[in-house]
Amino acid sequence: MAANFIPRQVFPSYASIPRSYYLGHHRAGLKKMQNMLSSIDYVVECRDYRVPVTSINPMFEEALGKTRRLIVYTKRDLGAKPGSSAQRSAEKTVRGFDKNSATFFVSSSSRPDVSSILKHLREDAEGPDRLVGCRVMVVGMPNVGKSTLINNLRNQGVGKAKAVQTGGQPGITRKIGTPVKVIERENGSHVYVLDTPGVFMPYVPDADNMLKLALCGCVKDSVISPVTLTDYLLYHINLHDPDVYQRWSAPTNEIMPLLESFAQHTGLLAKGGIPNIDLAAQHFIQKWRAGNLGRFLLDDLQAEERSRLEGNKEEVGRSISSILRAERTAKKRDSSKL
Repeated sequence: MAANFIPRQVFPSYASIPRSYYLGHHRAGLKKMQNMLSSIDYVVECRDYRVPVTSINPMFEEALGKTRRLIVYTKRDLGAKPGSSAQRSAEKTVRGFDKNSATFFVSSSSRPDVSSILKHLREDAEGPDRLVGCRVMVVGMPNVGKSTLINNLRNQGVGKAKAVQTGGQPGITRKIGTPVKVIERENGSHVYVLDTPGVFMPYVPDADNMLKLALCGCVKDSVISPVTLTDYLLYHINLHDPDVYQRWSAPTNEIMPLLESFAQHTGLLAKGGIPNIDLAAQHFIQKWRAGNLGRFLLDDLQAEERSRLEGNKEEVGRSISSILRAERTAKKRDSSKL
């Protein structure tokens, strides 16, 4: 890294960043989940390991009540080098955020080890004396890996091929699926899991959090400009290791020259050899999502830990009513500017 390079310490706040991705099927899905709670024995909540705090949807806290749950952080291998001290430290901190729920971490590999989750479901969700089948609902923000987790549980649990469709963009699952058997027992008390639509929150007060969620693919890539999103990614990469893009550029805080060089080197050109900036930005983001431009968390766990200890973290435990109230306030403010 260039000795005189100083990375940005803050990212400029963009007023144009949308603050919501709460679609019709999100609202309908959450309502259906609430209506089904009486027949659900256990909830598995998936969160993205790269944004372990930001990918918490507080609406689940209120909507799903006191149903027993476990937390699964997905894409573990994309947030830190596997087996590193950084990974161990992050996971110790993250476990402390949910002391009342069992917490598990799974990688994004094609067949991650989910045996510990199956063991927990077999012993806790099911119960040794249970004589009827157990129904487990899998919930989470859009595109955090719910369907992939279910397929892996099914494959390792009962040796069957995948049962639910997966994809790289949010919105693949639009309604609650049929029960999928993941644990089989001789007495018939099998464990079934149900896939659910990813549910976004009605309003995200912090533009920084919206950018994090978009970068991890929790909203469709068309919602935020790919150049803006890549600029935000560059900001985070520079705080960790700007050398990861040295084949295309020296360390820089300027996104346009980097994208132009990236486009030239990777052949992402329009007519006349002009760099296709939007396409280059999309490819750059995909490289990071695949773990090829550094593996790090976007959330600051130390800051989150301090905030929780001080008891002044606004986002922790936000109720549905407070979120909707913030949404209404923002709409009034925006309309007054017209």
